[in-house]
Amino acid sequence: MSRALVVFESMWGNTEKVARAVADGLREGMAVDLVDVAQHPGPPDDDVDLVVAGGPTHAFSMTRAGTRADARDKGARQGVVDTGLREWLADLPRGHHHPKFAAFDTRVRSVRHLPGSAARSADRQAHRHGYDDVAPPESFWVQDMDGPLVEGEVTRATAWGRDLARRVLRTGH
Repeated sequence: MSRALVVFESMWGNTEKVARAVADGLREGMAVDLVDVAQHPGPPDDDVDLVVAGGPTHAFSMTRAGTRADARDKGARQGVVDTGLREWLADLPRGHHHPKFAAFDTRVRSVRHLPGSAARSADRQAHRHGYDDVAPPESFWVQDMDGPLVEGEVTRATAWGRDLARRVLRTGH
């Protein structure tokens, strides 16, 4: 059976909800490991066919230690200041067999048209390490910095996960 690794970073719990929904969709065709980046996961095992990475958009990109500290100062209770998706992706090995890759982020709905996205940044970093996309980066919307998710986003995340599984299974990776 094909296998996926979903690695997420969440400060307020919204990105975790999306990651869990994506994992649920993936499980309709693949075995799935769901890991919070705060647990310091290692690189994907050789039997992983798809890596899905997700995190919140802070300052138009993936979080940094400073933006994570700021979120904590504003009341966020999840995640850790010293490690986020940016650091996990930077530590991925280069130059050997890589699974397919997909990235998502959570973004505040009121700044929908501003440039920058954690998912696009993660996607660029994964490309630098030799990963190929199975789908373009995807954004899921929250009402405000601390949430909640916009109505329908969990359902949309599950459907996106289902689509990712179909794409991987179709390519035979």
